[in-house]
Amino acid sequence: MNSINTSKLLNDYERDGFVVIRQFLSAAEVADVRAELDRYVRDDLPGLPVDAATMEADGKTVRNLWRIELHNPKLHALAEREDIRRIIAALMHGEPVLAAIETFNKPARVGSGVPYHQDNAYFCQTPPDMLTVWIAIDAVTPENGPVYFVKGSHLGGVLPTKPSGVRGNSVGIAKPPSVPLAEQFCALLESGDASIHHCNTIHHSAPNPTEHSRLGLLFVFRGSHTQIDPTLKAVYAAAVAATPPA
Repeated sequence: MNSINTSKLLNDYERDGFVVIRQFLSAAEVADVRAELDRYVRDDLPGLPVDAATMEADGKTVRNLWRIELHNPKLHALAEREDIRRIIAALMHGEPVLAAIETFNKPARVGSGVPYHQDNAYFCQTPPDMLTVWIAIDAVTPENGPVYFVKGSHLGGVLPTKPSGVRGNSVGIAKPPSVPLAEQFCALLESGDASIHHCNTIHHSAPNPTEHSRLGLLFVFRGSHTQIDPTLKAVYAAAVAATPPA
């Protein structure tokens, strides 16, 4: 990872609700992660609980891997690496706690879109000191379903939600923002780059109709001082019951 100006990073993060860090992982580290995820899906996933993954509409292609931190010590160790934790601590103003390791696979041709949402509708934390490190294992292009962020939207709190009907992203925003797509930030990333976004930042992505997959590895952290918000949790539980498993 290149030298990081944490003061500027924090200023940008608190203003926009997200930041981008180039070369967050080296090419060798990305290759190691890719090989481990391939092995994990091939060797481990068949024996894991059903909530360890969500499949695409074809029923056989992985859309998301969930709860990797419970099943894969190697990737767990990567997320807990000291240089990564140091960056997260600076953005959180506190002690980071690893909450989840996930993937958004966005496979070629069948990768589904993600509706407008805020992560804290899923995480249900108060105060909302929680963030996601989104690491590009594949390059993210304008065509293969990049994530779009609405700048400054984290400052407005959690908005009203509704069940989305999308497996793997069961909770969406009840009313999409009025900010035109052209004014949203399109997170175009090279392999190894990362974006980091606040849990209340509104974001979404389109399907992937291309021949190129758009695999992303996600590390989710919360501040050690956060707690479950029972109201948010009840709304999320209802959405999960309507569109399991997540």
